[in-house]
Order: sequence, then structure tokens, then C-alpha cells
Amino acid sequence: MRLLLTSGGVTNPSIRTALVEMLGKPIEDSTALFIPTAQYGHPSCTPEVTLRSASSDWSMTALGWKSAGLLELTALPSMEGERWVPWVEQADALLVDGGDATYLAHWIRRSGLLKLFPRLERTVWVGVSAGSMVMTPRIGAEFERWTSPEPGEGTLGIVDFSLFPHLDYPDFPENTLAHAERWAEHIDGPAYAIDDQTAIRVVGDDVDVISEGHWKRLE
Repeated sequence: MRLLLTSGGVTNPSIRTALVEMLGKPIEDSTALFIPTAQYGHPSCTPEVTLRSASSDWSMTALGWKSAGLLELTALPSMEGERWVPWVEQADALLVDGGDATYLAHWIRRSGLLKLFPRLERTVWVGVSAGSMVMTPRIGAEFERWTSPEPGEGTLGIVDFSLFPHLDYPDFPENTLAHAERWAEHIDGPAYAIDDQTAIRVVGDDVDVISEGHWKRLE
């Protein structure tokens, strides 16, 4: 799977260009599934927020896709795989919204989606905030709001670095670089602090930063 790990989504032309390059074709010729599941694990996410995230003009579903649908991971265990697995396999992109990363990781596992990852070599995972953090090995206590019923269950560890999103976001006064640096002191391994104009692209072993804003690699 190809990863476009963002803080705020496809927020500028540089990130959009990177997405098109990863898709290998125009967005207008590509299909996507929007995954809002992480929102249900975060206390700040309301039904109204979830609806706006899926349908507003600034939503990732409004980028001009050939088609875009919704994939709710909490529903998948009650469905036959022969019904929903083709939806995932046929999508060019999975648009994974923010919320709580641990909650999202739990449902990626429980739904069976994680088992499909090895088959999704050309699929682009576009993460927003927790939708990006879920791919990291750890998120730190500052971002742990939901406790999994499975002991020791954490994020997925698909990449080997951690993420501190929404750097210097006006509505999150605690998300300063100084706070990110303190957070990184307790993270075992490399990390990036990124603002909402920044994305990290991962294709195979290649990792690069796409930004029209500011970011910092933290060791």
C-alpha cells in the first residue's frame, strides 16, 4: 500500500500533486472509499462533525473523484466478506479520517481490513490526523484517549516513525513545537511534527515530506 499521511488532508496543490502521482492517474479517473470510523472513538467528534467530514466542500470526498463511497469499519464484522472485500480491493484510494488512532486501529484489526493490506499494493491510503497516526508504531500518552478491550493493543506499526499532527494549529494551543519536542522525548524512535499543510509520502522504503507549511523531524 502507498501511504499519504497528512495532518489536515489534501490542503494545498503540492499534496494534491503527490496524491495524483501516487494514484498514477487523475483524481477524476479514480475511485475512493471514505472511512470515518476513528471519529467514534474521540470525545470531541459528534454526529454533526462526522457528517460534515464526509460531505462538506472541504471533505476529502470533494476532491473530484470519479466515485466516492463510505466504508464504516464497525459494520464489517456483521457482513459477509464476499460483499465488502471487493469494495476495498477495487478502490484506488482509502480516505481515512481523524479521531482516535487507537480506536481506529482496533477496528482495522477487528473488521478484517488489516488482513487485506498485503493485497492492496497499488491502493493509496490517505490519512488525516489519526488516520495517519494509526500507521505508526506508537502515538504517546498525549494522544491516547480510548482504551482498547484487548490488552496491549496499539497502533499498527506499518511505518517506523511516529507523528505529531496539527502543529501550531490555532484551535489547539497546546500543539506547539515545544510540546511536540517534549512528546518526542518519550517516543521510542524517530518522529515528525507536521502542520496541516504538510504530508509524508511513503512508497515502499522511500519516505519524503511534501509541504507548503512547516514541519520538523524529531529524534
